[in-house]
Amino acid sequence: MHVVILAEFAAATGGAEKVALESARGLAEAGLAVTYIQAIPGPVDPLLDHAGIRRIDLGLPDIWSLGAARAAAAGIWHANAARRLAAALAGLALRPDCIHLHQWTRALSPAIFPVLSEAGVPLIVTLHDYALACPNGVYYRFDRAEPCGLAPLSAACIAAPCDPRSRVHKLVRVARAAALRKAVGQATRRDPLHVVHVCDASRQRLGDLLGGYALTHHRVDNPVRLPEGPAAEPARGDAIAYVGRLTREKGADLVADAARRAGLAALFIGAGPLEAELRGRDGVEVIGWRSPAAVWATLRARARALAAPSRWYETGPLTVYEALAAGIPVVASDRSGAAEKVRQGRTGFVVAPEIEPLAAAFTALRDDAVADTLGREARRLFHAAPMSLDAHTAALCALYAGLAGSVSGAMQHREAILEAQ
Repeated sequence: MHVVILAEFAAATGGAEKVALESARGLAEAGLAVTYIQAIPGPVDPLLDHAGIRRIDLGLPDIWSLGAARAAAAGIWHANAARRLAAALAGLALRPDCIHLHQWTRALSPAIFPVLSEAGVPLIVTLHDYALACPNGVYYRFDRAEPCGLAPLSAACIAAPCDPRSRVHKLVRVARAAALRKAVGQATRRDPLHVVHVCDASRQRLGDLLGGYALTHHRVDNPVRLPEGPAAEPARGDAIAYVGRLTREKGADLVADAARRAGLAALFIGAGPLEAELRGRDGVEVIGWRSPAAVWATLRARARALAAPSRWYETGPLTVYEALAAGIPVVASDRSGAAEKVRQGRTGFVVAPEIEPLAAAFTALRDDAVADTLGREARRLFHAAPMSLDAHTAALCALYAGLAGSVSGAMQHREAILEAQ
């Protein structure tokens, strides 16, 4: 079987690329032929260094590197991206059995969907966020610091000043969403779009928001690369840890406030808009981005728990799952897909993304016995049913085989009809 994986980068700049890269490697190790198409030139992760993986670079610019007007035009409809992708697919020596899209907003644009539809093979899209439905991609009101409840592209949605940048930027995103709706709508008239959800909440929420398309929904957990080394000892930790971009929608400010109220230090691994503000607070330490190995060495030495108090409906933050696998308790937002993997009072706490409930959970974790018990149970339960790369690969292989088989059967049926005529 030959699978094309389409993403915008060949190195992990975020969760979507990380999943794309891990998937490519897992599928190649399982014996599938993989073509990895990256839109934007740049570093290449060693995961793609495998005999079963062929990599194609479309050489497209990151739209954020363009001027405002050119970036807006390319973001709405990047005709050159469509042409280059069409040429790359036409030049494949082996026709793919399916195409799996992970990311399209930084260079590819809605213009690629007609190309993918015309390829004549099943198209799978993993929904790492809400960009297939929501103009700003996260279904979140940045102006109100709360999840959105509006119908995408409704009059109220278009009028809402919800974009984190500006009203003008929101209008560009609305235009992109309108172009996407038309492109996907036309593409799904021929064949259904296969969407992969990485958490149950996403499936329920996006299932309602994407009602206008012909879709087939699938549920596949993201792969988790198990942290190397012995189990963590959270009772020895001195801080509540946070890993990721330092933003309000991800709740970084809540961690600092709640940890201080609980009498614990707050340790931030990452960078972002709130970095200067957080550095100025008492009891807060910001150490910036670190390599994966350095992150886990730090968490094992310092973390009493990992906090992920997203205000937005985050789909599947990988760090949460990795923390559970390492034996670190997790305090997760009840709005996050990660909460589905946290057992309340057994492996951590699921709370509203607010200071009071977070502070209560952090206070409970000050007890060494509580931190130790939650950590051991987190590790035990995760390893009893691991979200490993092998499990992820097996789920994808089953999905691809089913889709390829149905397409093959449909083609044979069509040929039989033509012969009979």
